[in-house]
Amino acid sequence: MAAAAAPLLLAQEDGRARRGGATSAQTLGNVVVSIVGTGVLGLPYAFLAAGWLAGSVGVAAAGSATLYCMLLLVDCRDKLDEDQPEECCQGHYTYGDLGERCFGTIGRCLTEILILVSQAGGSVAYLIFIGQNLHSIFSQLMSPAGFIFAILLPVQIALSFIRSLPSLSPFSIFADVCNVLAMAIVIKEDLQLFDHPFASRTAFNGLWAVPFTFGVAVFCFEGFSMTLALEASMAERRKFRRVLSQALAAIITVYVCFGVCGYLAYGDATKDIITLNLPNNWTSVAVKVGLCVALVFTFPVMMHPIHEIVETRFRSSGCFQKLSHNVPGAEWLGLHSSRILVVAILTVVASFIPAFGAFISFVGSTMCALLSFVLPALFHLSIVGSSMSLWRRAMDYVILLFGLAFAGYGLVSALSSH
Repeated sequence: MAAAAAPLLLAQEDGRARRGGATSAQTLGNVVVSIVGTGVLGLPYAFLAAGWLAGSVGVAAAGSATLYCMLLLVDCRDKLDEDQPEECCQGHYTYGDLGERCFGTIGRCLTEILILVSQAGGSVAYLIFIGQNLHSIFSQLMSPAGFIFAILLPVQIALSFIRSLPSLSPFSIFADVCNVLAMAIVIKEDLQLFDHPFASRTAFNGLWAVPFTFGVAVFCFEGFSMTLALEASMAERRKFRRVLSQALAAIITVYVCFGVCGYLAYGDATKDIITLNLPNNWTSVAVKVGLCVALVFTFPVMMHPIHEIVETRFRSSGCFQKLSHNVPGAEWLGLHSSRILVVAILTVVASFIPAFGAFISFVGSTMCALLSFVLPALFHLSIVGSSMSLWRRAMDYVILLFGLAFAGYGLVSALSSH
């Protein structure tokens, strides 16, 4: 899940995604930035769990299913435009709009709740990632939870008061650059460690390891909620399907290569964050520190949609409106207190999660699966269903049932492991 995607998400859910003038190349870049995040650094561990061949198939399957469901949303938008050509917001539908079209207010609320929880999961993953990487560099100072509470909590509370996303956008770009550098260093280390890479590496570790890998992969492809906003930003929207397919194909290829290389290099010693396997030389330390600093400043970007949803609910509360009207400064105090509370809650949650890999697999197999597979299939059946061929309707039902089963399995697995 990429922090750079959050401004697009906010624009999509908080207003109307305006039709822009983005070229195909710009949209391709935006799709990549929206999807690729720190989750990719957990892929080699997922390949350790499933085996290099099963992991490759799992990542390819997750990417292909995500692409197909993204295109389902575009089909829904096309159908609405076709049925209501005179509507004022033609072509500017959001994910929440589709939920409301299909299931009324409940549909919108469910969609927004899933987006909120998914964003919260990604934010917690950021805190875990930063804490564990700082601990790997300064292990003598404190534990990962110590770094989260002593350093990240006060910094993030201060940053939560920043309401201008453009001022933080350079850090989002810096985080993506650090991600690429980290992947490059890992691959460089992999090539140096290669001797007989496949000799002692497992291709398939059993059927029950595949869902874990698939969950991590779904988390890594989570930029789903930006689909309609990205399409609306294009000058030539008819080219969006081709651009999206090219972007997903490239991302799948990079993910598979990176996951395989990481696992082949470190084998059974592969850690759930691959940067923790890197030696503490100056190059690796510089990338780790740069990545942590960038993520510290992009964490508020991830949190912004959460704050907006929470604050919108506060403002719509009759009690809060009455208090704001009668007490000077109550609105400012209440809204900023809610930001502090949300950040504090997520920090506490992050401090109690011991394993980055297991956590992102859980988020991917539950919240992200519902957002990426279940809702698109439901929306497509509701909006386009009557005009679909039998095989496409059957495919929607297969995706719907698979998404529900996968989310149920992820939840049961998480509960049974504790």
